[in-house]
Amino acid sequence: MGTRRSLGRQFGWLWAAYAVSSFGTSLAFDAFSLIAVLVLHAGPAQVSALAAVGPAVGAVLSVPLGPWVEFRRKRPVMIAMDLVRCGLLLSIPAAYLLGRLGFGQLLVVSVVIAAADITFNAAAGACLKALVRPPDLVVANGRFEATQWTSTVLGLPLGGAAVGLFGPVMTVLADAVSYLLSAAGIRAIGGGEPRPVRAEEPAKARAAGLLEGWRHLLAHPVLRPLFLNAVLVNGLIMATAPLAAVLMLGPLGFPPWQYALAFAVPCLGGLLGARLAGPLVTRFGRHRVLRTAGTLRACWLIGLAFVRPGVSGLLLVMAVEFAMILCIGVFNPVLAAHRLDLTEPDRVARTLSAWSATGKLTIAALTALWGLLAALTGPRTAMALAGVLILTTPFLLPRRPGGAAPAPPEPTRAPAVEAGPPRK
Repeated sequence: MGTRRSLGRQFGWLWAAYAVSSFGTSLAFDAFSLIAVLVLHAGPAQVSALAAVGPAVGAVLSVPLGPWVEFRRKRPVMIAMDLVRCGLLLSIPAAYLLGRLGFGQLLVVSVVIAAADITFNAAAGACLKALVRPPDLVVANGRFEATQWTSTVLGLPLGGAAVGLFGPVMTVLADAVSYLLSAAGIRAIGGGEPRPVRAEEPAKARAAGLLEGWRHLLAHPVLRPLFLNAVLVNGLIMATAPLAAVLMLGPLGFPPWQYALAFAVPCLGGLLGARLAGPLVTRFGRHRVLRTAGTLRACWLIGLAFVRPGVSGLLLVMAVEFAMILCIGVFNPVLAAHRLDLTEPDRVARTLSAWSATGKLTIAALTALWGLLAALTGPRTAMALAGVLILTTPFLLPRRPGGAAPAPPEPTRAPAVEAGPPRK
């Protein structure tokens, strides 16, 4: 499972496309909210709606696109979604230059981009499964995970500097260009891609196919607990992010640069975790790594409820975030590989679409709920409750390996390994 093993030219182009779009997304992180505040002078209610309603509605709109993607060639779908996102993002600086940019346009663009994100990721998962042999899926997903965290570490501070120098509209332009380059990278993959075969189905059966992804996830003895665990853990982590911002930038008095530093530097833990994922799977097997990393990633969130002002508080946040992201960096690529292995090729797009849509809706719901809870009890109490609840999520992890589709065997002894593999 060495990181330096080549996975082929086609995977190299897919990885390059992912890297450039991931960096563009990090560069433009939270650009819509910044545009709403700095350019359109929107209030808190509008900014909250932009952050929550757009992704949630986009997730709902993506549901019928899962079956549509399933039975089409995946690379043309990915290119089309890249071009759609590029065109929508370009409309924002164009409208700004013409003096026509409004809040409604930002909201519509955020909705459509959220749906395009889910559709692209569903097609990309199926594409990866076709390009990479099953034993190499952990390595491939580890490289994506490492790339995501690297782009976060580099992109967030550069994006912040770009916003200060040129304004948030320019970071949106850079993100649009990154999607154009991503489309070019996917186009360069080359080679033939067979059209998926689909028997003619009556209209009722086609409508039932909308729920096929959820049926597969909820009926599978291994994917069901992993699905419920991942959705709940990610939702609770993301629900506390706005509360941490309110607490640290408000009552605790951290300057913005310290707040950004507290959450940017720990992303190096994700890079380290992604590099460790392959060697750990080789040594201990997928099931044990999933259970161990999945349990450990739930142990840290409660620490954010005890942050205090000053250097000690800053170091506490960085330590908690580093430990949590390190475990996430190990868990995510192993989960992604296991999910692909346990899903038949003609269900991959619908399964990934259902997983992503559920995750986005859960994050939106829990973020709104925890915002209300924080208004009633205070952000520290709400964060502590999320930290306690997340400690129960390891009970949702599968207790035994297994599944319908073939997965790499669990080693009974720990062989010696060499260096292992290195993410909107």
